[in-house]
Amino acid sequence: MRVLVTGCGGYIGTLLTPYLLRKGYTVRCVDRMFFGDDVLRHVIGERGFELIKADTRSLSKDVLNGVDAVVDLAALSNDPTGELNPQWTLDINYRARARLAKLASEVGVSRYVLASSCSVYGRQSGIADENTEPNPLTTYAKANLLAEGDVLPLASDKFTVTALRFATVYGPSVRMRFDLVINAMTLSAFTEGVIYVEGDGMQERPLVHVMDVVRAVNAVLEAPSDRVNGMVFNVGSDEQNFRVIDMARIVQSIVGGEVRFRGMVDARSYRVSFRRIREVLNFDVLYNVDDGVKQVYHELIVGHLRPEDRWFTVKWYKKLLEQNPKLLDTY
Repeated sequence: MRVLVTGCGGYIGTLLTPYLLRKGYTVRCVDRMFFGDDVLRHVIGERGFELIKADTRSLSKDVLNGVDAVVDLAALSNDPTGELNPQWTLDINYRARARLAKLASEVGVSRYVLASSCSVYGRQSGIADENTEPNPLTTYAKANLLAEGDVLPLASDKFTVTALRFATVYGPSVRMRFDLVINAMTLSAFTEGVIYVEGDGMQERPLVHVMDVVRAVNAVLEAPSDRVNGMVFNVGSDEQNFRVIDMARIVQSIVGGEVRFRGMVDARSYRVSFRRIREVLNFDVLYNVDDGVKQVYHELIVGHLRPEDRWFTVKWYKKLLEQNPKLLDTY
């Protein structure tokens, strides 16, 4: 199977790509490579790997030649990044993905997987599942929900469409992100001896290890069409719904450091059920938060990970935009 992976140079994509190659897939990657060409050094030259440096907003049908499935990861990632320029976020995270899914359906690609987010739940009083009415509070979350709304109706007996709502991801990656809560806490505990908690720490989030996200994508690619077509799946585990203060305590127990509160209370707070993916695909996670903290901590200790500017998404985009204000304009 040849899989087109957009956003292959991102936090998830740099791990999904080698995972699929090891599984025997041919992988065609599309990415602007904003975070450096070296983030794909571990797959460049491998048999079955192809890289196309392009913007997903201007892809032609040619990029889909010979493609059996699309995994659409390309996006301006996370809520703060989405607010840098809401129009760019809607163009990239919504319109470009809806367009690519439509192109894929027209040229005979058999399967399309949309990377969405549990952030669409926004704020919930109970436990949210895939049937819960979404409550997106940010441009990033709204763009994900809009993309779902456009791509899921394309599902047919010839075109299998699945949306995956990822919990908040953690763990080490080749294209690292230190702006995700567990990774950020681990880094500040290591470098400053302080674990920062936004607001009062009572807000809740579901968490998932980045390699479990990769495994979930692969599970959907390999699942019988009638089990995943037109479906939305939350990706994570019921056991990894945490209050932010409890995340901080886990990091503190492993790395050490002082827990310090700062900032305003975050309006986003939600607990999520992952029953559907467990029952339909027999999918369960392999990693827990302790594993992720220990892995990131280890990578910091041995120097494989360093707190470079490019591992902080908003900071990096701001730096790039200072150099080229039209960087994210369509080309």
